[in-house]
Amino acid sequence: MAGAKLYVRPVGLLYGATAEAAVADKVALPLAGGATAFAAAELIEGVPGNTRIRTFTASALAASGDPDLAALLARITARRSHFAGLGFDRPILMGIVNVTPDSFSDGGLYDSKEAAVAHAAELAAAGAAIVDIGGESTRPGSDPVEAREEAARVIPVIAGLSGLPAVISVDTRKASVARAGAEAGAKILNDVSALTYDPKIVEVAREAGLSVVLMHAQGEPKTMQDNPRYADVVLEVFDYLEARIGAAVASGIEQSRLAADPGLGFGKTLAHNLALLANTTLFHGLGVPLLIGASRKRFIQGLSGGAEPAPREPGSYAAAAAAAAQGAQILRVHDVAGSRQALAVWRASVFGTEN
Repeated sequence: MAGAKLYVRPVGLLYGATAEAAVADKVALPLAGGATAFAAAELIEGVPGNTRIRTFTASALAASGDPDLAALLARITARRSHFAGLGFDRPILMGIVNVTPDSFSDGGLYDSKEAAVAHAAELAAAGAAIVDIGGESTRPGSDPVEAREEAARVIPVIAGLSGLPAVISVDTRKASVARAGAEAGAKILNDVSALTYDPKIVEVAREAGLSVVLMHAQGEPKTMQDNPRYADVVLEVFDYLEARIGAAVASGIEQSRLAADPGLGFGKTLAHNLALLANTTLFHGLGVPLLIGASRKRFIQGLSGGAEPAPREPGSYAAAAAAAAQGAQILRVHDVAGSRQALAVWRASVFGTEN
């Protein structure tokens, strides 16, 4: 097939002691170097919209001798580096703090420094390893916020979190806000534009030593949900993120400082979001930690109701567990305590441990 590319989607997932034994017996391969393994995988060849899919055992893929496949399997199986100093022996939670008047779920609840700092402390105490501070809503239909206004919202909050037992992330597309955030104590840049909105932000991330989350979005927040279209949403999002990782590395940002987010809800229909969530394992082929942000998003309403964001929390727990079951390392959530409880039950059920 002309221009064909290889993709691998691990299936036949195993957990805990079963996974460890299967890897030792060479009948399974580790997923991102963690406690999950895969006994089989779909080998996808082609281009988005025109592919051939075949299923092989993991051992057969490992023995194929194809150099391109071997390189892809190496990315899928390699243990992830400690992103922003955080380990991934289990999924970690990124708690959301929107210092905005208009975010889709909690706009106006934490739009003062005092309220936002208190909420961030609550999230950290509940088990968030990261707290993500944002001052510009990127909900569907939202308008951009001037950099000065955005900085005025988030920088006092970040500065007020000194000593917090969680890593601080600044959620912004703008170089000046990212720089000020780093100076105030942020260690992670969470950029919904994957470093494409502001050309100066790459330099900021590199010079400040920030770890970076690269997210996929189709279009601008104002219009991204008008009519999103893809020939194959999973492969197109993969290709975009792979290209953005390559561009970041070429700019001098080490791959160990990168994570990738498929961008659920950002220029996607219900079907697109479900396809991405169902195919999370394929994105391990990017070779970086995966962040999944499904919390309270509208696609949950499309499945089971919940016209307002808060009642979508049970669906958010289910989405987090589905992502964790596929090896996602970072889960971005509103309700840290509830998500932690849901994941603890999931983990105990599949790993046979309470730890």
